Amino acid sequence: MKYCSSCGARVAFRIPPGDTLPRHVCEHCGTIHYQNPKVVVGALPVWEDKILLCRRAIEPRHGMWTLPAGFMENDETTAQAAARETLEEACARIEVGELYTLIDVPHISQVHIIYRARLLDLDFRAGEESLDVALFTEDEIPWEQIAFRSIAISLRHFFEDRRSGQWSVHTASLAPPPPEWR
Repeated sequence: MKYCSSCGARVAFRIPPGDTLPRHVCEHCGTIHYQNPKVVVGALPVWEDKILLCRRAIEPRHGMWTLPAGFMENDETTAQAAARETLEEACARIEVGELYTLIDVPHISQVHIIYRARLLDLDFRAGEESLDVALFTEDEIPWEQIAFRSIAISLRHFFEDRRSGQWSVHTASLAPPPPEWR
């Protein structure tokens, strides 16, 4: 960051008084520009014994499969974000259920939140950010083509919990992937 988004003056990168971390600080108006993690929210939509997945039409991981998810917007709850992203990516309507996975991804400054959800009908299709949308049983999941580790973790927990009949919230923190995965 070079310029203040409040007044347009140049900013300095320094530790402001009362803080412990360097921040972009406007020398003219005093605005401190905090940079915080991005929140990615999605849903794990279920229809009978199948999960709805989207094949990505955008980077990163173009052509790979994922749950419908994306960046949370201002002025919405995490549950609203999950429903919106599902509608945008899969043109699917869901009933958002319980919080299911909360996964820290500190090496890219993100938090991934996935809700369990019930698909309300079979009227879905690929949205603008998806190449394809389909329902998969556990045996049909294209595991080698899952776009993100947080999605694979969420899916594996789902199938394990469904088998056991014991549902809980799962948390994890992901280390950076090995160089060959990047």
